[in-house]
Amino acid sequence: MSNTTFNLTNGPYMNSTTPGTSNGPPPWYQFPACAVAPYGFIFYFGVKVFNLVVGTPCNALVIWQIATKRSDASTSDIFIFNLAVLDAYFCLMTPIEMVNRLVLGDSRIWYFQRFAYGVKDTAPLFLVCICLDRYIAVVHPVLFTGIRENTIRIAISAVTWALILAYGLTKSILGVISVSKVFGGIILSTFAIMVFCNISIIWVLRRSVAGKEEMHPVKRRAFKVVIIILTIIVVNYLPPVALMPFVSHYSFVEFRCQISISVFSIMDLSSSIEPLLYITKMEGMPGSCCRRSPRKKPHQVKV
Repeated sequence: MSNTTFNLTNGPYMNSTTPGTSNGPPPWYQFPACAVAPYGFIFYFGVKVFNLVVGTPCNALVIWQIATKRSDASTSDIFIFNLAVLDAYFCLMTPIEMVNRLVLGDSRIWYFQRFAYGVKDTAPLFLVCICLDRYIAVVHPVLFTGIRENTIRIAISAVTWALILAYGLTKSILGVISVSKVFGGIILSTFAIMVFCNISIIWVLRRSVAGKEEMHPVKRRAFKVVIIILTIIVVNYLPPVALMPFVSHYSFVEFRCQISISVFSIMDLSSSIEPLLYITKMEGMPGSCCRRSPRKKPHQVKV
């Protein structure tokens, strides 16, 4: 919903009547023209509720699991931790947005909501960090041995947060139009980088087991992780990338009331999908009742 937020609240197409009144449209959308196609907005609010109910506790679980992990840690856990914090914040903004959209209609609150969407817009930066970390570990293992220290990853996370906050504040204060081109550049560039890294990792891992009966457990674990990340990329971030070249071909109702709100809702859904997929690969976590308890392993750092 990154590029629709402005137009749904403060944009040039904003309805002059108050949402939910007898003279205005129903509260779940603000364009009178969307009365003929309300299903995109219904899907949007369904995603918001799902993120609040499912995404919030799942991200909290991921944060807790990584923060309390004492052994068998992955070098990418720092990036996953930061991504979970970002997604948890975005999920927790849901009640504020829904109350403001459905009841208050206070334009000042939208400064905070635009900031939240700005933060979510730049979430792929941490996915890129995860992908690059895995890429170097698998494709360039010699280089990786020299950069295992978490100090480097903490510094990269700090720089990433600085970029995220700068983008979010710009979007909040100046509006969506001020960062629309930047958003497009972020999505396109991060999508290309993540696809390249993951395909390269899959190629190297598959080639390393050619002629062998089974893959080494560490490499099998890395293979599963990159498949998960590639799934997130294709499901959640490919739709907005595919949409951008065809914006001018849609009518106002098709684009604003159906396509864009649905596409960006799918992108927002990543706030729940990312922690859910991470939880499925964690061993010994609550809810993993069907798994055997893992044997104790010596302290080590995963690739």
